[in-house]
Amino acid sequence: MNPAEPKFVPFEHELALRPDELPTKSREVYQRMNSRRTVREFSDRPILKEVIENIILAASTAPSGANKQPWTFCLIGDQGYKKAIRQAAEKEEYENYHGRMSVEWLQDLAKFETDWNKPFLEIAPWLIVVFKRVYELDQTDKKYNNYYVNESVGIACGMLLQAIHECGLVSVTHTPSPMNFLSKLLKRPDNERPFLLIPVGHPAEGAKVPNIGRKSKEELICYY
Repeated sequence: MNPAEPKFVPFEHELALRPDELPTKSREVYQRMNSRRTVREFSDRPILKEVIENIILAASTAPSGANKQPWTFCLIGDQGYKKAIRQAAEKEEYENYHGRMSVEWLQDLAKFETDWNKPFLEIAPWLIVVFKRVYELDQTDKKYNNYYVNESVGIACGMLLQAIHECGLVSVTHTPSPMNFLSKLLKRPDNERPFLLIPVGHPAEGAKVPNIGRKSKEELICYY
């Protein structure tokens, strides 16, 4: 920051509402966010890079420990990279479904009818790979700590998913474990660790999602 700039500036909240407006607004926000769903059937319909860039910028407004902003968003549209990521992810997923996952885990996944095949990694026009930055390096390779990295990057990813939804697009949070192959394929530096792999696009025509519910207010909230 420029030393001449003030350390603090006035807070301006353009969305401030009257108390009587808040119940209606809060219901509208809930209903809009409740309509977000994980989608695994994508169209290959193209999306302008500018759109995804703005979505990532929206996610980057997330709060972070000491404002370190410990994240990197890798935006992938190249078909060669997408194919390589799919091949590597499916290799890990095959191992997961054929020995790594417990019987209970597989039973919990059965209702979603998923398996190790992940065609959406090639079909979706964009992949976003979110990396968490566990520390920073200066030009002399001196390490500087980042704080609350998992919490900060988790919040940013939540905001990323909602920004995607707000733009009328769909996504799926893909977590092939382990994800170290993403660091190698994308040649990321040692201070970064893969956190989430998120395909983004339009839903395929006739796409379906599992018929599931969400926890009720009574199950979610404890009052004191």
